[in-house]
Amino acid sequence: MLELGPMLRALMRNKIGALLIALQIALTLTIMVNAIFMMLARSAQMARPSGLDEQNTFYLTNTVFAPNYNLQAALAQDLQRIRQTPGVVAATQINAIPLSGGGWSMSLQNKPGDDIDGTGVAVYMVDEQGIAAMGLELIAGENFAPSDVIWRDQGATEWPAKIILSQAMAAQMFDGDWKKALGQTLYINNHEPMQITGIIKSLQAPWNGWDNVENAMLVPQQLDSRNSRFFIRTEPGRRDALMPQLEKALAESDKGRIVRNMQTMEQTRADSYREDLATYNILLTVIVVLTLITGFGIVGLAMFSINRRTRQIGTRRALGASQWQIMRYFMLENLLISGLGVLLGIGGAVGLNIWLVSTFAMKPLTPGLLLVGCAALLAVGQLAVSYPALIAARISPATATRGRA
Repeated sequence: MLELGPMLRALMRNKIGALLIALQIALTLTIMVNAIFMMLARSAQMARPSGLDEQNTFYLTNTVFAPNYNLQAALAQDLQRIRQTPGVVAATQINAIPLSGGGWSMSLQNKPGDDIDGTGVAVYMVDEQGIAAMGLELIAGENFAPSDVIWRDQGATEWPAKIILSQAMAAQMFDGDWKKALGQTLYINNHEPMQITGIIKSLQAPWNGWDNVENAMLVPQQLDSRNSRFFIRTEPGRRDALMPQLEKALAESDKGRIVRNMQTMEQTRADSYREDLATYNILLTVIVVLTLITGFGIVGLAMFSINRRTRQIGTRRALGASQWQIMRYFMLENLLISGLGVLLGIGGAVGLNIWLVSTFAMKPLTPGLLLVGCAALLAVGQLAVSYPALIAARISPATATRGRA
């Protein structure tokens, strides 16, 4: 470390430039670490399984406009027509679509009473083919029987006696142990009992940003509605071919309604997370741009320093310094500057994260990610200075005998 003294004196002669680069590194680290943390959170959110067989499911809207329309008879005929189509695994009428952004939610409580806090849950109204149509996994209990399914008229407030819960909802209602839920009774509308007859592994709510997005329940009901949806699951690989076929068959079978808004669950997921993906890409762009600017700043400072010290470098070469020793000198010099910037950046990153946690209820920054960010910026600094250091190492010893450069 005999070079440390001359190195520090050289930096003090150009302290403004070195300090600016250190501050640039600190700013980059502050933003980069928190941006990566947010990107990881967005990525984990977008990767959450919906619980559905997304590759083989789609849905469409059935809008009735004809007067004196027999909704119950038409629904039965439509479902029979869909289910009998070769390649269709199952189909059901449904009131809401997971991840679509619009749906039903209610509050469930363990005990009856008006003053008891409930837990929010997304509500999906399906028939006995609901689980099969959505591709859900029943991990405990039993599915609805056809006799369990009731007709829900417009404005009705009554609920069926049986429900099927998602595993996450069951665990939340019974102190983290979802296995306790089967056969238990919960209460809706404060006093109305509903027995848990089944547990499905997972099913997401229509709102991907909801804190209780994994809380869902199935209820055996069919809707008396002139604007309803059919949810359809096909055999693997047959969805895209069956979509237009079923749309045409339904539209031609009854001129008193319109069949529209046909969409796959894969497209619904993409639409649901479109803003999250855009945010992810913006954060990635910011990180790349900041890192490039920092790298170019390091290159610029090193080239400026080398141009000012060309004669000094030539003298060292004439006195026997090897090319590697010259390169090492500038790389160590950059390491000191980068180290100062990283130390300042650690404080900035932690401070920014504290503000984000308090303002947006985010999770605290993990130390591991902070260390990775520090190592990455130190590596960028060494990579950026390697080219200028190589140029310095190639300066001829003969420069020491020339006039001031």
